[in-house]
Amino acid sequence: MTISVVLADDHVIMRQGLRVLLDKQPGMKVVGEAKDGLVAIKLAEELSPDVVVMDINMPDVDGITATERIAEVAPETRIVALSMSPNKKFVTEMLKAGACGYVLKEYAITELVSAIEAIMAGEIYLCAKTTSLVVEDFVHGSVGNGDLPDSQLTKRQEDILKRLAEGQSSKQIAYEKSLSVKTVDALRRKIMKKLDMDSLAQLVKYAVREGLTNLED
Repeated sequence: MTISVVLADDHVIMRQGLRVLLDKQPGMKVVGEAKDGLVAIKLAEELSPDVVVMDINMPDVDGITATERIAEVAPETRIVALSMSPNKKFVTEMLKAGACGYVLKEYAITELVSAIEAIMAGEIYLCAKTTSLVVEDFVHGSVGNGDLPDSQLTKRQEDILKRLAEGQSSKQIAYEKSLSVKTVDALRRKIMKKLDMDSLAQLVKYAVREGLTNLED
């Protein structure tokens, strides 16, 4: 059986390199390429590939959100996350969203094929650096303890918080997300209540600390 693969990455050179790598493998074929999360979702729904190799940081719709959507529209498709960073939050969020594997881009040439083979066999595949992060969380008891504020936020709320922290107004967010200003304001109040915060400054500091935005303090 040939394993069909869709590559989702906003860097053309990265996609081309991975395509050459995978198309050389017996029993693997790249059937589509996506430059962002929206295209990845569309291709997954249209092609029902066995695997999507999903970059996390992409424009418009990020890899985490795209993974959640693909889990809904193409539940048989397996996801391998591809990232520049061994960020603990990214690893956790991708696994929660439904990814079966996580590979750092620096190891993509040597590990991606193994990752695809592993998840097609029903296994979870994490490259060495990300495995150590997950194990560290379990050792220190921080996985699933439920008392971390960020664990209370939904993906939608995190997106709104990120935009607020980066200086977008409720009106701007409403326009970009196709929501009403009243809905955005309600989401902001709910976020502040969940995090037990009462000012935008506190929200900004929290967003920076949790890696939701790259802004400096």
